[in-house]
Amino acid sequence: MLTELSIRDVVLIEALDLGFGPGLGVLTGETGAGKSILLDALGLALGGRGDSGLVRHGAAQAVVTATFDPPAPDTPLMALLDENGLTIEAGEPLIIRRIVKADGGSRGFVNDQPASAGLLREMAPTLVEIHGQHDERGLLNPRGHRALLDIFGRTEPAATTRAWTALREAEDALATARADIESAARDRDWLEHTVAELTALGAEPGEEETLADTRRSMQRAEKIADDLSAIDDYLEGSDGGLAKLRQAARVLERISGDHVALADALAAVDRAVIEGSVAEERMRDARIDLAYDPRSLEDDEARLFELRAMARKHRVQPDDLAALTDEMRARLERLDAGEGGIAVLQAALAKARAAYDKAADALSARRAKAALRLDTAVAGELAPLKLDAARFRTVCAPLGEEGWSGAGKDRVEFEISTNPGAPFAGLTKIASGGELSRFILALKVALAEEGGATTMVFDEIDRGVGGAVASAIGERLARLAQSTQLLVVTHSPQVAARGAKHLLIAKSNDGTVTRTGVRALDEAERREEIARMLSGATITDEARAQAERLLETA
Repeated sequence: MLTELSIRDVVLIEALDLGFGPGLGVLTGETGAGKSILLDALGLALGGRGDSGLVRHGAAQAVVTATFDPPAPDTPLMALLDENGLTIEAGEPLIIRRIVKADGGSRGFVNDQPASAGLLREMAPTLVEIHGQHDERGLLNPRGHRALLDIFGRTEPAATTRAWTALREAEDALATARADIESAARDRDWLEHTVAELTALGAEPGEEETLADTRRSMQRAEKIADDLSAIDDYLEGSDGGLAKLRQAARVLERISGDHVALADALAAVDRAVIEGSVAEERMRDARIDLAYDPRSLEDDEARLFELRAMARKHRVQPDDLAALTDEMRARLERLDAGEGGIAVLQAALAKARAAYDKAADALSARRAKAALRLDTAVAGELAPLKLDAARFRTVCAPLGEEGWSGAGKDRVEFEISTNPGAPFAGLTKIASGGELSRFILALKVALAEEGGATTMVFDEIDRGVGGAVASAIGERLARLAQSTQLLVVTHSPQVAARGAKHLLIAKSNDGTVTRTGVRALDEAERREEIARMLSGATITDEARAQAERLLETA
């Protein structure tokens, strides 16, 4: 709901701050007082064209700020703001500000966050509907008629939406399967060769790392074997170190009794011989353990190179060759399965199509019944609004298959015929702004639960009518205002008397500058304004008495 409207330097308005409440608010004033300026300012905040002509003469810029009640979570408005990266804290009012500079530039803000005029226009239908002579939003947009009819008739399309989702999934599955088979069929020769090649290779996960480790071990063993051969030359043979030690031991053994030091030397040499023998034995054990068949190294290297070459060929890691083999084999099996798998998917698609047809046809039948009820409800509102010669109908026509969706198969549009014998046409074909506004009112009363914008503005809905018709308009506006905030620009005292809040728009001139101002009227002032609307420039006692009766009746 619109709670405040602040206007600065817009045309004849220098500074204006207005507060609004629930129910029916009426705006009155003499012709030319500037009521249209007020609506232009509100339209500017809602993304209207930022024309520099709106800037008051001599001012650098015009600023309009519209404040609304805190928006509820999980609403289309909040989803739209989220999509555009704008945030509003819970319980925080929605504040839209639009600035238009005298040089023509404009900027928009939502709670002090920059917002484009396009985004403001997208937000507008969820906030305010302005119905005027040339307005083509809200009920005048055929794209929203189907949703309005569904809400009126409580024809919830959820089942159709679910069936549509299932149908699309079945179509996608079949299309994907056919594409896979067609692609695989084109590559059958390559696929068969690849599967045979990979199967013959028989790669296993982790095999490359195992082969590489084994190869490194054998290459290391080869180097160690060379070192052991060199050590053999040092220790073994007739000229080896151990042979020399044994000869020394035999000589020392003959003379060790001659001196105690020689006995110690013999013991040390004996120990050296023993340790050398142990070293010989351990090296022999190592040589046996590290022994390998050179052909094994060649085979290992050949297998390793084969795995890596195959991995490079298919642009995968060697460890992924086993999974690639399974994938290629599965593709070949799907190709071999061929039409058998397609037949299963075709059957699933046919079942999903039948389910969608059933749900959508049932939805169409419910819509047809709801359309008849809506036509009757609107027809009952036309005669009191001096539209008794007009006819209204809700057209539910089948769409071509390309237009089907989760909302069903129907095109829904509200049409009217304004005169007997005249053909039916869309709402926008009505020439008279007053007729159009009254049709909108009749529809709004019939669609009292349509759940659109929380604020509605009617601009001169009572144009060209008076008496009983104006009273009927006022009664219906008051009834509609019980469920939504309504602002009405009116010249009718019968409508003005119905308002919960009455704002007077007046123009003043100090001799140099002309200004437009707005002020809320108290009960006495309101009675005087309605009397002026009844009698004109000269307010009579009779007019005041009639104004009193209108207020009492309202």
